[in-house]
Amino acid sequence: KMKKYTHSTTKYVSRRHLLATGLATSIMPRAAMAGTDIIAHVKAPRLLGRDDATTKVVEFFSMTCSHCATFHANTFPEIKAQLIDEGVLQFEMRAFPLDGLALRAHALARTVSGEKYYPLVNMLLKKQKSWAIAEDPIDALRKLGRLAGISSAKFDATMRNRPLLESIVQMRQDALRDFELRTTPSFVINNETIISGSLSFEEFAEKI
Repeated sequence: KMKKYTHSTTKYVSRRHLLATGLATSIMPRAAMAGTDIIAHVKAPRLLGRDDATTKVVEFFSMTCSHCATFHANTFPEIKAQLIDEGVLQFEMRAFPLDGLALRAHALARTVSGEKYYPLVNMLLKKQKSWAIAEDPIDALRKLGRLAGISSAKFDATMRNRPLLESIVQMRQDALRDFELRTTPSFVINNETIISGSLSFEEFAEKI
């Protein structure tokens, strides 16, 4: 039986609302399906650490979640240095968008190569306050994407790619079904124990 530690609750929105909100560019019609290669790439795990690590941690986060940004600024660097790099645990980040803008930021991050994923996520979370509340947040994301080598044409294609966006929404739906998550960030340890909140390194290490 899974143990749950929740620090706060979050109101989750519907699949349709996620796809409809926070959109400055129109979405391609469903008929304009993306190739299976790009969808497979978007859905592929983003892993840090050794495959033989006995502890596996999956973080579910939202790009517009301030608690997620705080965790990655204050706690994650120590987790990487002391636990991931030392082979104690393997870490994975999965998209759990709380709104349409977060969905599009996740889409931007998951279209880059695996090597660029974590640096881009780190940048987006570090600069969250600047792009998330910008007058034109989509254009602000476009500018940050350029720093990661994403052209305007590729950015626009990603933002209009409905199958791609829906594959990320499905990741969130799967997490709701499998783990009944109630807050972000949430961490699933070895597929059975759930801890949640912007934990300090000491709190995180103790709970895992």
